[in-house]
Formats: sequence, structure tokens, C-alpha cells
Amino acid sequence: MRIPRCVLAGCAALLVTAIASLGRVSAYDNYTLLAQALLAGHVWIHWPGPFIDALRYDGLYYVIEAPLPALLMLPFVAVAHVTDQTLLSIIITGIAAGAAWELGERLGIARSTNAWLCAFLLAGTDLLWCGMLGDVWFLAHVCAVCFTLLALVELNGRRRAWLVMLWGACAFESRFSLVLAIPVYAYLVLSDTPPERRRRAVGAMLAVLVPVGALWVLYNEMRWGTWTDIGYTVWYHQDSAGFPTGSPFRLAYLPYELWSFFVQSPAFVSRYPWIVPSLSGVALTWTSPALLLALRARRPARLVVALWIAALLVAGPNALYYVNGFAQFGMRHALDFEPFLLALMMLGSRDRLPRWGMALIAWSVLAGLWGCWYWQTFVR
Repeated sequence: MRIPRCVLAGCAALLVTAIASLGRVSAYDNYTLLAQALLAGHVWIHWPGPFIDALRYDGLYYVIEAPLPALLMLPFVAVAHVTDQTLLSIIITGIAAGAAWELGERLGIARSTNAWLCAFLLAGTDLLWCGMLGDVWFLAHVCAVCFTLLALVELNGRRRAWLVMLWGACAFESRFSLVLAIPVYAYLVLSDTPPERRRRAVGAMLAVLVPVGALWVLYNEMRWGTWTDIGYTVWYHQDSAGFPTGSPFRLAYLPYELWSFFVQSPAFVSRYPWIVPSLSGVALTWTSPALLLALRARRPARLVVALWIAALLVAGPNALYYVNGFAQFGMRHALDFEPFLLALMMLGSRDRLPRWGMALIAWSVLAGLWGCWYWQTFVR
């Protein structure tokens, strides 16, 4: 039996991520704690200490990050009694890489180009770095990338409205900013649906989104006693980097975020290892310059425009947030919108992958591998 190439790509990425992880288990296992809490019938966690970022509210501690990764941990905890969420992170990283390969095939790029671009996704972005660590924040990113790519695969395949929305909802429930991609998915589904079938497609999308929304409201009621999610705002009010009032999203933070995404560079020192990344990250300019390939995308125009809109919408909250993802290598918040840029890179490389693009991908991959090595050697 012939094994699909996307499965081979996913297995290769899983193996690379497992090797990079060095078999270490994340101590920041908020999602494991939440999975254990859900199995016990409540949403507050048993707080092991201040090294776990959990919000104290009405005398109990709650996980403020989006809950989908905790649901994925449920079978590990309940059936296999496995509490290592880094294992889940490694598996999801492999699935994400497999989905990326499948997306490249559906967009019609050459196999060699697909290999270059999938290597970029894994090691030229923060995906491998997040995947090998598996900390609460990083597992959320890995899941968001995976489900976003699965949504894009379906959008460039059978376009089943319910499945596109299911993957989109899973991405949103991994990283909240990805809720802004939902309208773009709906547009792409409906734009290619015959008029006589659009009502049915809308019904299929609502059949997914309404229950997801209802469960989200219920989850917020159980935590905060209100239908809205106030977790990040309350955290911001208590955080030394925040303010006691107002929103964590402000225009005042835009210059800092732009500097973080496009300017912040590593330090050059006179001792080994001679190049030291800032604990608050390194700009995409230095770690992922191959993203420039996205600018080559021209056709099909409607898909190109939709992908750019999705990328910009999802990037918006990260550009206004009060922190840039500290502590990190690279800029992990970029993983929220990089799947859309990857699709644009693929569309722009269907004719050929230029040599300068290969050079930028090679630079990005080497930078990412170096970042993983540095973090495992000097930080963890």
C-alpha cells in the first residue's frame, strides 16, 4: 500500500520535533492540569505554585488560555494516564506539517517546492521551537497552526462548510485571535457555492458555530460568572507589565510590537556562543525572511486577497497587545497568521521557487534550528 506523501511529511516532522525535544517534559503543564480538572467535574485547577500562570479569581485558580488543547489532553490523561503535554505538542506538530504538505499538493506546487516550504514552516518559523517545548502557550500555538492549516486544506478541497468551520473553531479555541479568520472562511466557502446550495452551507456552518459559541459561554459562566471572557483583562490588571484598568489591547503598544516583529535583533558578544537572542524574542526580519515569498502570490486573485485579509485581521490583536510573547525565541505570536502567509508563499511559487527564495528559506531554517539549539542548551 502506498503511503500518502503528506503522511510521510508529517512523520518526518514528528521525528525531528521529538529529537529536538530531548525527551524533556514541560513543567508549564496548564493544559494537563485543566484536563485533570475537567475529568474531576470542575474548571478550576489545583494550582501547584507561582511557576504556573493561572488567574486567581474568587479564591480559585483558572487557566486563561483557550481550552481546546486541554480537551485534546483528555484521552491522554483519562485513558493512558499520560500527563506529558509535550508529547501532544510533538504529535500535533507532525499533523501540522502533514497538513501543510497536503495544502501544497492541493495548490499545485512542485514536490521539491513543497519540501522547501514545509521545511520553512517547521524550522523557519517558531513551530519547531514551540512544538519541542510543549509549554502551555506554545502548545496553543502549535494547535492553532495545525487546525488553521486543516481549514485551508479543506477550503482547497471539497469545501465542506461544516468541516471548514469545525477546523476554524478548533483554531480559535486554541488561540483567540483566530476567531477573526472565521468570516474569511465563510466568504470563501459561500463564494464558490452555487446560489441554490448557499442556504444549506450557511446552515452547516451555523450547526458548528452555534454549539461552539454556546459551550464557550457556558465555560465563561463557570469560570467568571459572566458570558464574556474576562480572563486576559483581569490578568492584565494584575500583571506588573500591565495596568490596573483598561484593556490589554491598546494603540499605545503598537510601536513596541512593530519593533518586536521587524527590528529586534540578537546581541553579538565576544564569548561563546557569540550570538545571543534576546529573551523577549528576535524579529521576523532576522528569523523568517523567507516570508517575503508571500508577496509573489497573484492568482487566483480572490483567494490571494482573502488570505491577506485573514493574515492582517489575525495579526491585528497581536500588534496591539501589551506583551510580545516574552519569553521566546523568534516571535511566536506570528504563528497565528503565518499559515495564511504559507499558503500565499505556495501560491506565489507554483511556477517556480526562485533561487533567492531558496536562500531565504535556508537562512530561516538555519536560524530556527540555531534558536532551538540555543534554547535547549542555555535556557532549558
